[in-house]
Amino acid sequence: MVRTLILTGILAVLGTYTHAAVHIHAGQLFDAESGEVLTDRTIIVDGDRIQAVEEGFVEGDETIDLSGHFVMPGLIDMHVHIVSETNPRRFIQRFTWEPGDIAYNSVPYAEKTLMSGFTTVRDLGTAYGLAQSMRDAITRERIIGPRIFTAGKSLATTGGHADPSNGVNEELRGDPGPVDGVVNSVDEARAGVRNRYKEGADLIKITATGGVLSQAKSGQNPQFTVEEIEAIVATARDYGFKVAAHAHGTEGMRRAVVGGVDSIEHGTYMTPEVMKLMKKNGTWYVPTIVAGMFVAEKAQIDGYFSELVRPKAAAIGPLIKETFAAAYDAGVKIAFGTDTGVPPHGDNWQEFVHMVDAGMPAGEALQSATVSAAELLGESENLGSIEAGKLADVVAYPSSPIDDINVMGNVAFVMKAGKVFKDER
Repeated sequence: MVRTLILTGILAVLGTYTHAAVHIHAGQLFDAESGEVLTDRTIIVDGDRIQAVEEGFVEGDETIDLSGHFVMPGLIDMHVHIVSETNPRRFIQRFTWEPGDIAYNSVPYAEKTLMSGFTTVRDLGTAYGLAQSMRDAITRERIIGPRIFTAGKSLATTGGHADPSNGVNEELRGDPGPVDGVVNSVDEARAGVRNRYKEGADLIKITATGGVLSQAKSGQNPQFTVEEIEAIVATARDYGFKVAAHAHGTEGMRRAVVGGVDSIEHGTYMTPEVMKLMKKNGTWYVPTIVAGMFVAEKAQIDGYFSELVRPKAAAIGPLIKETFAAAYDAGVKIAFGTDTGVPPHGDNWQEFVHMVDAGMPAGEALQSATVSAAELLGESENLGSIEAGKLADVVAYPSSPIDDINVMGNVAFVMKAGKVFKDER
């Protein structure tokens, strides 16, 4: 009894002591809220959170010297597929790989993503619950990777872009339903959302139109009714979910916006009328230009895509950049997203280059991957800027990407939640 009391007292005393705060000296600090670049600031990190940001270089017991670097919040990619990556054998691998093969193969993708400066990602479509498992393994520090918010299995209609039986012979095809992410009525739409909640998803993704890489003829046709989308959105709200809508074609996009989704992904054939509707409803646009450029390039290679996919990739891919430029000029809200997993993981930063080339100023491009992405994610209290109280996600570059956006491909320092994962000063 006495020993227990003594031990309890020792633990209580130890619990009153905290580890020393880390002082980060930032020569240039990107203020994501204002878009301005501040000079000579000290970021004080205590545990996994930012304690304060002070003017000048304040010394501490532990100091990280980034006085010669451009420092900014950890980046957020709002559209990735974290456990997969496109290759010419990807369709065949659906039949030859076990879920465990996919899981083990994906571990390097997570690390590449974090090391390229992306401390948070939104995974928009992964089967077998693998993104949930990766999310949890990263949280438990079993593997290295970004903070993951995942939609789990995307919701589709029969034959739609995320119907897992597309391209499968009749003997293997079956008839997927809401458990498998395939819905064909208002009631099934509600059931699809509830099954995603059951499997541990963080948000909902629907495929409102056809897609480029699915084994189906159309990449544009609308694939949900407005009533089905409204049911999905209403049910998602019951569970605290936001809803992202993959959409290339105009009518499917319009239905998704009318139905109340939070974001349009890709948006290839977005018209001025749809842009006006998005602005009216506050709908975000996540462009994924780099994925469009990637599939257009690979469509020129014989055998890389199936003959069903190839013409879609050649036609749709190059248009996304033009759509982005028009949507930006129209004042549509834009959050950064790449569709990485189509292009290679770790190359997410190339989206910035395309955004700037299409007419968005570099500072606004950086905001799209910080404060704007955090707002769409519903995580503004924790992410998106370097401010007291927020998670200590900090990345640094050897020079300013405001002057040369290509610098985004040369990340020198990565801290996630107060822990340093990369330091190449």
